[in-house]
Amino acid sequence: MATKKIDTTLVSAGRSKRYTQGSVNSVIQRASSLVFDTVADKKRATAGRAKGELFYGRRGTLTHFSLQDAMTELEGGAGCVLYPCGAAAVANAILSFVAAGDHVLMSGAVYEPTQDFCTKILSKLQVTTTFFDHCIGSEISALVQPNTRVVFLESPASITMEVQDIPAIVAAVRSKAPDAIIMLDNTWAAGVLFNALEHGVDISIQAGTKYLIGHSDAMIGTAVANARCWDQLRENSYLMGQMVDADTAYMASRGLRTLGTRLRQHEESGLQVAEWLAARPEVARVNHPALAQCKGHEFWQRDFTGSSGLFSFILHEKLSSEQLAHYLDGFHHFSMAYSWGGYESLILANQPEELAEIRPAGGVDFTGTLVRLHIGLEHVADLIEDLQAGFERLKR
Repeated sequence: MATKKIDTTLVSAGRSKRYTQGSVNSVIQRASSLVFDTVADKKRATAGRAKGELFYGRRGTLTHFSLQDAMTELEGGAGCVLYPCGAAAVANAILSFVAAGDHVLMSGAVYEPTQDFCTKILSKLQVTTTFFDHCIGSEISALVQPNTRVVFLESPASITMEVQDIPAIVAAVRSKAPDAIIMLDNTWAAGVLFNALEHGVDISIQAGTKYLIGHSDAMIGTAVANARCWDQLRENSYLMGQMVDADTAYMASRGLRTLGTRLRQHEESGLQVAEWLAARPEVARVNHPALAQCKGHEFWQRDFTGSSGLFSFILHEKLSSEQLAHYLDGFHHFSMAYSWGGYESLILANQPEELAEIRPAGGVDFTGTLVRLHIGLEHVADLIEDLQAGFERLKR
């Protein structure tokens, strides 16, 4: 049979008869204790506890196995670990591979809690972190140390959206430290728009809270690993107590079935809004990977199959606190909230000095206020009208 297209995989993955038991979706199996009828059954479950045998609730139920199988197939890995949120996926993936005396190389533009985990938690465990300019490629080889154990990437960058040259970074790291584990926060691409493992990454991490759940009503994290990392990631995450409840795993599985359709709408509307913003006199730059003005656009064009609904733009002017409140408080279709990836449109803003504080390497190259948007599933004309009214408020 020919290789399935991604939309077909999103619909069919993890839906074997074992998991659906006659229904369309996977069953919801809530359990802590799982009963063995015989000693032989207990021995069989114990031997297969890491390979999908029902053993104990913390190892997973049919509901969890269904989602794990689906994510493994979707991202082309050897297995998938589930976590209670994206931050847990990041922290426990790193913890699974470092020990006292090790060194972590981390992009200086990753999600702020990921940076904080390194500076506030890993530092107490005698694991050092070097942050590097997000936009460097093969030059990263000069930063690799003999004790570098993990290299952590995020592409596009959090908030400012620069796209990294992942193949160049991977090749450079492998040339200096072939045993280093390369991890990528792949949330923006939802594991669909960029295949991290095919590009040499060892572990692809997602805050499934965003696009996998898709409705802003549950939290989950995923980490899909290749064969060389799978056993260690799985067992160390298990020992650290990482799991998710069956109902949330079910909701993530259900979200997969519409992910392709939702992403296409996010992309289409997002591009229309980004192009409209790029023509506005108030806007200095639009940070959307699909636009040529975005840093790393050529890497997005080469490596990604599309874009999602998250991007940012920079105003020529730095707004005062009063101006910013007047601007943000008046939107009708854009809500102020953290996270993103749901069906609703969101807006948040950062001042350049705020971003400079969370850019330990590379800094910022702008002086105006940055506004981050997530474009949801509303009609794009209504969203543009809302943004137009926001610019009118700034004029007043």
